[in-house]
Amino acid sequence: MRMVDLIAKKRDDKALSKREIDFMIKGYTDGDIPDYQMSAMAMAIYFQDMTTEECVHLTKAMVASGDQIDLSDIEGVKVDKHSTGGVGDTTTLILAPLVATIGVPVAKMSGRGLGHTGGTIDKLEAIDGFQVELASDTFNKLVNQNKIAVVGQSGNLTPADKKLYALRDVTATVNSIPLIASSIMSKKIASGADAIVLDVKTGSGAFMKDLAGAKELAQAMVAIGDGAGRETIAVISDMSQPLGFAIGNALEVKEAIDTLNGRGPEDLTELCLTLGSHMVYLAKQASSIEEARQKLESAIENGQAIEKFKAFIASQGGDDSVVADPDRLPQAAYQIDVVARQGGYISAMVADELGIAASMLGAGRMTKASEIDLAVGIVLKKKVGDRVESGDTIAVIHSNQQDVSEVKNKVEQAYTFSAEKPSPYQLIYDIITE
Repeated sequence: MRMVDLIAKKRDDKALSKREIDFMIKGYTDGDIPDYQMSAMAMAIYFQDMTTEECVHLTKAMVASGDQIDLSDIEGVKVDKHSTGGVGDTTTLILAPLVATIGVPVAKMSGRGLGHTGGTIDKLEAIDGFQVELASDTFNKLVNQNKIAVVGQSGNLTPADKKLYALRDVTATVNSIPLIASSIMSKKIASGADAIVLDVKTGSGAFMKDLAGAKELAQAMVAIGDGAGRETIAVISDMSQPLGFAIGNALEVKEAIDTLNGRGPEDLTELCLTLGSHMVYLAKQASSIEEARQKLESAIENGQAIEKFKAFIASQGGDDSVVADPDRLPQAAYQIDVVARQGGYISAMVADELGIAASMLGAGRMTKASEIDLAVGIVLKKKVGDRVESGDTIAVIHSNQQDVSEVKNKVEQAYTFSAEKPSPYQLIYDIITE
């Protein structure tokens, strides 16, 4: 078998077989197939697409290229949640303890942030003493005991994906639905989940800016999950403005605590209840989505959810006193108001610009080697649909530097005002089950 023949086959819009895809992925991972040939294949896939069957074979081949996490020692149906990223996306910090309260085992590996997209592991490290690295037997033991453990990604998971993603990044082939979908799903499947709930973002702060593209990606990932024997659903949610009010690591932990106490932002709470309901249902801890939601709402109201979060922190070495006293989290030296320069209704926000503004303060990484400041970020005071007068505070910058003029300007420019009240904000666009 020759790689050049496979490139020509895909160039001519013919489907590759499982054997051909396995040959290609193994050869590229082992270094037998050079970058220039895989670049040509990636571009052929970009233009010619792939069938669902091809996507499933590609995903499985990337899973087989490295380690696979064995969660068989953990009792129950393990349901993983994945978000395609965004600004102020604190859902894992809320969802993990919330669904664990209902008996759903959460054995989750999460990543760090890069650029304007925050990372769950960085947020957890804002809690003094919290251990994001655990031995596999300790990890499994904690999930069996408490129904929850969250650690950083480790081991040699999907090396083929890492190598191919780096290549796509420099060959203008990142925006390919089959390659995006197989990249995401290979990591989820290698992580050992029995079922997967996907939060696919759309809007200015998302990778997929338009709804049609988000729906296409969601359908592709659900099809791959089902084809790989994992029950999978996708929720398509809005990221045209940040989720919740907080952007920044310690600030988002505080917002997660507020949400688990029943005092969280409406949009963040609603998305967590929607995603969590599907996780509980897939884990067979409820007979319907409606029953699952009722259980989650009750867990927040009766205090069980916040107690689970406290136990989760303590079990991984963290200072659980932050639950009762969030001011023990890292605090920035300065809080600087950003005020509206005009009156009217907020008609739009550019989510990724606000994420970049927070990164400029030090809340995010510009490169993988960047050090982040866990205390800094932005807390929004007004969002789309809110009425403001000139001079009203629309956001507060939390900074360890007094001069934040550049950041302040970026925050101001991220807001658009209008005389008329905009249409009601839509958070959930669709739920894809097949």
